[in-house]
Amino acid sequence: MSDLPTSAPISPALPRILAVANQKGGVGKTTTAINLGTALAAVGETVLIVDLDPQGNASTGIGVPRRSGQRSTYHMLMGEASLKDVIVESGIPRLHCAPSTMDLLGAELELADIDRKTYRLADAIAALVKKADPNRSYSYVLVDCPPSLNLLTINALSAADAILVPLQCEFFALEGLSQLIKTVERVKASLNPRLTIQGVVLTMFDRRNNLSEQVAEDVRSVLGDKVYQTVIPRNVRVSEAPSYGKPVLLYDNACVGSQAYIRLASEVIRRERELRAA
Repeated sequence: MSDLPTSAPISPALPRILAVANQKGGVGKTTTAINLGTALAAVGETVLIVDLDPQGNASTGIGVPRRSGQRSTYHMLMGEASLKDVIVESGIPRLHCAPSTMDLLGAELELADIDRKTYRLADAIAALVKKADPNRSYSYVLVDCPPSLNLLTINALSAADAILVPLQCEFFALEGLSQLIKTVERVKASLNPRLTIQGVVLTMFDRRNNLSEQVAEDVRSVLGDKVYQTVIPRNVRVSEAPSYGKPVLLYDNACVGSQAYIRLASEVIRRERELRAA
């Protein structure tokens, strides 16, 4: 992982909360969350991945099995457990997970009549930080969102400092992105005034395909430097890694997909340093 900074960046007193979100499915949200989290942990950051997707792929993708009766982010949102109570270690140093279960499928209906229904995650993270264990304080919290703009995603955006958007290089990419930007603006205006876009990462990029190049050009023309320079290529090793319960950085650190996520982590760290210095 030689492209990463040689020393860990100085972590703030409070964790940076990044929601990894896009209402479209299959764009690389979970893959980005687990591999970015792994890369950040590799340089000394302590990272918590909060899995808000009922499919639970962020949990299993870092080796956290789904067990019957397991306390999960569902129980945290319902107030039946604290966030601290549901966190488990992933087996990857400095990378922890608040796992998901299928119970989340019904969470939106169950949350409808609960007080502060859009702030359940924000309140849980605030409580975790307030009672922080010195041996388990987080510099980054990455929230893996479901592929829809539902109440789970709104909870993530209400809690987040910024949103990181994986965007597949396909024909309808900009149309979906415009929807997401409007949602971010609405959340910022009504629920979370500090919410910003940390960046947009282009995923499933194929240099042999003219469409990928055209989409990248179009997105950069609209969003400028909000788009990361790093692009995540189509790579079979990235696709294989989840079946082994590993991030691709551990499955095959030398493959082009791993190297791309290492570069993405470096960009995220640089942007965070610039923000703190501003």
